[in-house]
Amino acid sequence: MEGDGARTDRLGVLLEQFDKAREMAWVRLTGLGDEEYLWEPVPGCHSIRRRDEVTSPRAFGPGDWLLDMPAADIPANEYAEVARQVESGMTVERIAEDWSVSVGRVREVLAHTGPVEPTVAPVTTLAWRLGHLHFCFAGTWEWTFGERRRDPKLLVDFTPSAALALERFWAVLDRWRDSLDTVTEEQLDTVGFSQYPYGSDPGDPFIGVVAGGNLELIHHMAETALLRDLWRARFTG
Repeated sequence: MEGDGARTDRLGVLLEQFDKAREMAWVRLTGLGDEEYLWEPVPGCHSIRRRDEVTSPRAFGPGDWLLDMPAADIPANEYAEVARQVESGMTVERIAEDWSVSVGRVREVLAHTGPVEPTVAPVTTLAWRLGHLHFCFAGTWEWTFGERRRDPKLLVDFTPSAALALERFWAVLDRWRDSLDTVTEEQLDTVGFSQYPYGSDPGDPFIGVVAGGNLELIHHMAETALLRDLWRARFTG
């Protein structure tokens, strides 16, 4: 709107959306303690675990604590994205590599017709949500503004301390935000400005990567807010 100081340029709109999401997340995560951070509301949750205690097939991390990760697959809510990848010119082989699945699995997704069954995924802890976001933003920064050579899975030293995890997480978000503020209009439109290896970033205009980062922050923070509500209500009702 005119006169209220709001930016209307493309990057400005995305930055203001990011800033608002970060502000809301800061408020919602105030007072997070270690017990709540690691709380598993149901059996079979995905979380962070000591290296010698993990059971998920693709858990990763450089230190003593790893982030649970299930076997690679294409979830039902991403079937439309796979169709868009084909429409954009990506080969089935490249799509399979992108999702870390077999070519046969990609062909199965493309051949699907009718209603899509909801994806059944493990419930995740606050520690997992924060660890996942930290991993995503740290990796995207490294492969956009950094040296573009470090493995994203080795960038985040996951910790059982909620306070330390949050301190590191806010620092990573702020670094991402500061770097975004330097991006030009030309760079926003540059395909492959981000070379993040896990996903479609190398084939996307950077403005799509920025928008995708905002979406990732918003939807995972909504989930963490719900987990906090459930934690407070766990002995009532």
